[in-house]
Amino acid sequence: MSVTPLMDRAGAAIRVQGLEKSFGQVSVLRGVDIDVARGSIFALLGSNGAGKTTLVKILSTLLKADAGRAEVNGFDVGRQAAGVRESISLTGQFAAVDEILTGRENLVMVARLRHLKNAGTIADDLLRRFSLTEAGARRVAAYSGGMRRRLDIAMSLAGNPPVIFLDEPTTGLDPEGRLEVWRAVRELASGGTTVLLTTQHLDEAEHLADRIAILHEGRILVNGTLDELRKLLPQATVEYVEKRPTLEDVFLALVTGEKR
Repeated sequence: MSVTPLMDRAGAAIRVQGLEKSFGQVSVLRGVDIDVARGSIFALLGSNGAGKTTLVKILSTLLKADAGRAEVNGFDVGRQAAGVRESISLTGQFAAVDEILTGRENLVMVARLRHLKNAGTIADDLLRRFSLTEAGARRVAAYSGGMRRRLDIAMSLAGNPPVIFLDEPTTGLDPEGRLEVWRAVRELASGGTTVLLTTQHLDEAEHLADRIAILHEGRILVNGTLDELRKLLPQATVEYVEKRPTLEDVFLALVTGEKR
């Protein structure tokens, strides 16, 4: 049975329409709609329990939605799960690396599990791409948090998936580690990879994202560029100094109803 795409594959890499999900009596997603352009970084911003991880699990075929429709890379999430899985990579909140192995061995292992040819060449290319060549021969147990996270993301890219989901990728990292991951994410997008990033860190979305959606209690409150979101609050001036609303100002005003 053929499936009519939600939109042409040259358009959005991810498209979600009316997505709903409940667990028992608790409604987690309440009609979510988003589009993510190809080769862009899309940040899904929200507090704990807002529904960010649930949405990512549905888009990566780990959960089934109760209602609505979603496509990833032109494949229907509900009816073409195999096509979705071949198109994506998912990196969870904590680095899924083997600390006993070296960085290179981790990458070779993943490439072989995905039945890719020239696993060693792929591993070496990813080490270079994520500035881990010098550390490639060291056991991952000796890596810093930022290095482990970069390796985790590198492992996700074996096979060059066009879409990658990063679920709170800087959880538990120190400021230096966060900056390392930010640099890696920017490089992904510059190489044409579509990135859907979930985060609780307002500055992370502000620095990385082409577009930002604020998810609150299962609903998308706003969805736009940083400049578009800033315009939702009035600009304030104090004598000769103009204060532009930060993303934090926008988030708190929308979620709590308070203007700072």
